[in-house]
Amino acid sequence: MKFIDEFRDQTLARRLAEAIAAEARPERDYRLMEFCGGHTHAIYRYGVQHLMPPNVRFIHGPGCPVCVLPMSRIDQAILLATQHQVTLCTYGDLMRVPASGRQTLLKAKARGADIRMIYSTQDALRIARAAPERQVVFFAIGFETTTPPTAVAILTARREGLKNVSVFCNHVLTPPALATILATAGPDGVRLDGILGPSHVSTLIGSRPYNVVPERFGIPVVIAGFEPLDVMQSTLMLIRQLNSGRCEVENQYRRAVTEDGNRKAQALMAEVFKVRADFEWRGLGVLPESALTLADAYADLDAELRFPVEAAPTKEIRGCDCPSILRGVKTPTDCKLFGNPCTPENPMGSCMVSSEGACAAYWSYGRFREPNASLSRTA
Repeated sequence: MKFIDEFRDQTLARRLAEAIAAEARPERDYRLMEFCGGHTHAIYRYGVQHLMPPNVRFIHGPGCPVCVLPMSRIDQAILLATQHQVTLCTYGDLMRVPASGRQTLLKAKARGADIRMIYSTQDALRIARAAPERQVVFFAIGFETTTPPTAVAILTARREGLKNVSVFCNHVLTPPALATILATAGPDGVRLDGILGPSHVSTLIGSRPYNVVPERFGIPVVIAGFEPLDVMQSTLMLIRQLNSGRCEVENQYRRAVTEDGNRKAQALMAEVFKVRADFEWRGLGVLPESALTLADAYADLDAELRFPVEAAPTKEIRGCDCPSILRGVKTPTDCKLFGNPCTPENPMGSCMVSSEGACAAYWSYGRFREPNASLSRTA
């Protein structure tokens, strides 16, 4: 199958592994962060980490928007459904993410709240059309990749005059999070030598926004595709940059990513959304200008304004190292809860719930069964 089979070819994988082993200098370490959870799963699903020499280490980053969503936003969503009696629509991963007191949207649904799992923004619109007497709130979440579909739903609701639709917006922006991780490197942070840039996000925003990383932090970036050979080739490209003293943004995923990205989608986002002054990220804290909310022209469709709720301050589940894992400071096996009691059937944190979470990747592909699986990530 084009763009799949050829990027999983074993012969090419061996050649890339040999090239990486030959060019990785034994006297130095290469600490490479894959920002996106899709890369983490590709690395462990296909055993890419076993093809690397010992001094080439993959360090896991924020992973996905479900992983970095703070508990307080789940608390607010539960209050929307219970206090205001709305029909809350959201994606499957969010249903099981623990909130305060280990409450979840799924548990709230079991207690009688009208919370529904959907597959697309259009599902939420269909529910609203079928029950005009009910207020329907779409729990929108995602990096830049999933923002345009939310924008389309908002424009459709406005065009059709749907008065019973609103959006609880939790779309976040990738570059501010990446800059925060790099800015906090040090004794309490993580030491990084290179970045494997996200794939799907980059198809939308392009490669240009990553220029700040080499310019400000002196760390090279290679935008990498999701297939195992994509990751391996991108790793080789980073090693070559580091060995030669170069520091720039390179694009391995040229079959999908351009320098300017998808301008039509960007224009759609610019019309419907505006940048928030600040937003809380799990593990990273409150970051300025790191998320989106509805533009003033569409404020009447903003669920936070239509149905205000106040959630109490939240605390992480005791012993859960999800915030440190999201920053790359720890690996899943560093967490004392990993595997017991934290499993996909009994998740303590979002990293085990999300289909792109690092803990889910370790569990799904047997990383937790490997001896000495934990690697020190700090400087």
